[in-house]
Amino acid sequence: MRHAPRRLLGVLAAATLAFTLFSAAPTAVATTTASVASAAQPLSTSTPVVFVHGYTGSASNWTTAMSVFRLNGWSSSNLFAYEYNSYGNNITNAQGLATYVNTVKARTGASKVAIVNHSMGGLVSQYYLKVLGGNTSVSHLASIAGANHGTTYAGACLIYTTCQQMYPGSSFIAQITAGDETPGTTAYATWYSACDGVIIPYTSTRLDGATNNNVLCQTHIGYLTDTVVLGQIADFVAS
Repeated sequence: MRHAPRRLLGVLAAATLAFTLFSAAPTAVATTTASVASAAQPLSTSTPVVFVHGYTGSASNWTTAMSVFRLNGWSSSNLFAYEYNSYGNNITNAQGLATYVNTVKARTGASKVAIVNHSMGGLVSQYYLKVLGGNTSVSHLASIAGANHGTTYAGACLIYTTCQQMYPGSSFIAQITAGDETPGTTAYATWYSACDGVIIPYTSTRLDGATNNNVLCQTHIGYLTDTVVLGQIADFVAS
């Protein structure tokens, strides 16, 4: 009986410790959750986006992409598709892109736009940003399966100037890849895949200084309806 008080004190101490541990746990979780929530930053969807199609493409190539961007918060009034002559000259096409971007900026009041390109649209975009100094007007550049370092697939259409420019080793490719491939403060990102089938070699899309995303397996045209990749691009542009 002399030891009963000690046993009782021990039981009370254990009960108190258990109560303290279990009651403190929800508080700790709530604090962690609050910290994560406060760290999350809202994405910016006010930047106008200019989509640039590939060889023989058109504005209709971007129907799914525009739907994805709208679902991610963009207004239709901030989504634009630039069309150019696939059989002409990519220097002229890039000059046309420069004019188009200036028109979009004037219409929206934005100081910069984001550019999302596909395939040969990569050449048009890179020439505009690097050679024509367009990087000062572009916040983000997303290149989807861009022919940024050329593709041997262009050998099938060498009767056209654009395809001659798109062939690896052309003077056009040399001009846009010499020195800094990602000039200015523009954020650059690419998406490429070994399953592409048109950009050969498929690593041609990668740009030094860009965030280069290797997609597990996607075909060249499949990207245009790939809502997962397009969603990643929307997140990138909004970052």
